[in-house]
Amino acid sequence: MKNEYSRTANRGLWLAGLLALCTASSAFAQHEAIGFKKGMPFSEGYVAGNTLYVAGQQGPDSQGKVTGTDITLQTTNAIAAVEKVVKEAGFQMTDIVSVTVYITDLNDVEQMNKVYKKLMPDPKPARATVQVAGLIGGAKIEISAIAVKH
Repeated sequence: MKNEYSRTANRGLWLAGLLALCTASSAFAQHEAIGFKKGMPFSEGYVAGNTLYVAGQQGPDSQGKVTGTDITLQTTNAIAAVEKVVKEAGFQMTDIVSVTVYITDLNDVEQMNKVYKKLMPDPKPARATVQVAGLIGGAKIEISAIAVKH
């Protein structure tokens, strides 16, 4: 009887230890900076629990410049930059639940929407589009997003 109790107690302790280890590793994995480069004032994204916050992404060309490029190219590249962060964090584009589009010229919204509708998966996430006075580097558009793993 004592031997059976000892075995049950050992099994219980082993399971409790395993549960504690899983819980601890899960808690540590819930907070992760994505695309952080030492010396930069922000990360490209941040995972907290099952939620990913994607920092504003611009759409530079292959030389890293946004000036001289049109809204179609900048929107295409900004969405590609969002997708890169989303995938790097282990999420999918369909996990995106909210998007904020910052745009400098409201006359560009129609063209931006054409690209957005083509590249963002259905169902489209909730979205706010905000006109701003200017964006860093002379960009015409910047897109931030929030994704939640289902």
